[in-house]
Amino acid sequence: MEKRTNKYKLKLEILTTAKVDDTVYTPIELEFDNHDNILNIVERMKSRNLFHTENQATEFAIGLKMFSEVMLKNRDNALFTEFRPAFSEFMKKLKSTPTQNEN
Repeated sequence: MEKRTNKYKLKLEILTTAKVDDTVYTPIELEFDNHDNILNIVERMKSRNLFHTENQATEFAIGLKMFSEVMLKNRDNALFTEFRPAFSEFMKKLKSTPTQNEN
């Protein structure tokens, strides 16, 4: 039986650079799948009020879900061996953090 996943499209383009840079960067458009509903997770992260802004909560949620999905799909990769236990503990702590409404 095929696993069900959600399919996403992400477009990343540079709007301004921190340093003078005449390089023209082509935007990156990426299609990927994830077993979780990332948009739902973004909303939950915003409600936890862990960061200074909702944008930071969105950046964190998207980055975390993309990273964790790659790690999951490459669970046999030695690169993640030492990191996996700490990441597991981090995720338990994050999931136990109450939303703003629960405080």
